[in-house]
Amino acid sequence: MFGDIANIIGAGSGINSSQVVEDLVNATRIPRESLLFQKENLNGARISAVASASSALDTFATALTTLLDGQGFAGDLVSSNPTIASVGVISGIRPVGLPAKLEVSQLASPQRLVSGASATSGTAVGEGTLTITTAAGDFDVVIDSDNDSLAGLATAINASDSGVTATIITDNSGARLVLEGEEGLDNGFSIAASNLAPPSLQAFAYTDALPGSMTKVADAANSVISVDGIEMTNSSNEIDGAITGVRLSLLSAEIGTEVVISGDQPVSTVGTLVNEFVDAYNQLREGLNSATAPGLAGASGGPLAGDSGVRDMIRSLSRLSSTALTDSGDYRTLADIGVRTNNDGTLVVDQTRLTAILEADPDAVAKMLEPAVQDEFNPGIAGALQTIRDKLQSDEGSLTISKERYDTVAENLIVQREKLNESIEAYRAQLSRTFSDMDRQLAVINATQSYLTQQIAVWSNANNN
Repeated sequence: MFGDIANIIGAGSGINSSQVVEDLVNATRIPRESLLFQKENLNGARISAVASASSALDTFATALTTLLDGQGFAGDLVSSNPTIASVGVISGIRPVGLPAKLEVSQLASPQRLVSGASATSGTAVGEGTLTITTAAGDFDVVIDSDNDSLAGLATAINASDSGVTATIITDNSGARLVLEGEEGLDNGFSIAASNLAPPSLQAFAYTDALPGSMTKVADAANSVISVDGIEMTNSSNEIDGAITGVRLSLLSAEIGTEVVISGDQPVSTVGTLVNEFVDAYNQLREGLNSATAPGLAGASGGPLAGDSGVRDMIRSLSRLSSTALTDSGDYRTLADIGVRTNNDGTLVVDQTRLTAILEADPDAVAKMLEPAVQDEFNPGIAGALQTIRDKLQSDEGSLTISKERYDTVAENLIVQREKLNESIEAYRAQLSRTFSDMDRQLAVINATQSYLTQQIAVWSNANNN
C-alpha cells in the first residue's frame, strides 16, 4: 500500500518521494542495525568460545582418565613361567604388590562323566525324564518320541540351563555321552531317572554311591594357589582377586615351582605420560590465552577477554601443578617432579629433574599420578582435573553461569531486532503519510496556480481589446 502511495506522491508533486522515504529510512535503520549486528556477532563469538573452552576441558579430562585406566603406568605384566600361569591387567585397576611369587598346587576342574557305548548317536535311549541336580537346583531333561536318541539326549541336556554340557564322542567301540559340569568344587552334579523311565534311560543316572553305567573320569575341584606364602582357593582357573589389578590364568599345576609375576615399568613409560600430559595441557592453555587476550593498541581482543567464567577456569588450571595429588610420599605435586609454570601459564618439564627422579623411584611417581585407591586426599592427576571440571560445569559453576549470561544476551538481542524492525516499519509508514499529505497540498496549490494563471491571461486579453 505504501509503495502505491509513494508512486502517487511522486506523480503528483514531481518529487521522487519513494526514494526520499527510502533514504530517510536507511539513514535511521543502518546505524542502529549495524550496531545490533556487531553485538550479535560478538555475543555469538562468546557463546562459541565458552562452548569450545568447556568442550576442550571435557576432552582433556576424558582423555587423561582413559590414559590412566589402571594400566597406564603398569607397563607390561610378565610371568616368569607362562606355561604355568599367564597374566593380564584388569581394566581400570592399577596393579599393586608386584613383584609377587605364585605357586600353583592344583587347577580347578569340572566333574566329568562318560556313559557306556551305544551303537551310534542315533541309538534310542528310551522315553522318560532325567533330573540333573547341581548347586543351582534341579533341572528336568525330558526324552520323548521327538528326541529319543543319544544325540537327542545330549541336545536336551544342553538346553536344560543346568550348567552341565553334553557332547558325544565316537570311536571303534561306538558312541558315548560325555557330561561336564562347571569348574569348582561346589559345581559337582548328580543325575536321577524317574521311576517310569525304562532301564535304557536309567542307565544314564549317576550318583557317587550308585554310578550305574556312567563312569566318573574327573572330580569337580577348586584351584589351589599360593601368593607370597598365602594359600588361596578359587572355583576357577581365571583369578582376579589374588593380586590387585592382575588377572591370573592358571594353565598347569607344579607343586614346589615358583612363578614370579612382575610389572615391566620402564622409566620411559612414566616420563612419556608426564610429557604427554604437559603437551595436552599447553594446547588447552594456549587456546584459553588466545580467547581471553586483551585488546591493546587498537587491536581487537579475544572474544572472552574479561569473561569471569573463563578467568576462573584459567585460575583453577593454573593451580594444578601445585595441587597435592597424594597425601604421602616424597613426591606429592607435579612441581615436585619438575613440572613448572611459565609466565603465560603453560607448563614446562625440567627433564633433568624428572629423569633423575624416575630413575631413582618410578613407582613413587606413578603412585602419585595414579593412586591405587583414588579418594579426596589421593585424587591423582585425573581426579584433580575431574574436580576442576565438575566445579566449573556444575549448575552454579563459572562456565555454566557464563553460558547462561550469553544465552540471555542472545535472547535480548532477538527482541531488540524485532523492535527495531517494528520501529523502522512504523517510521516508514509515518514518512509515507507525511509525503502523501504534502503531495495533496502541492496538488491543490498547483491547481490554484494554474487557474489563476489562466484567469490572469483572460483578463489581460480582455483589457488589450
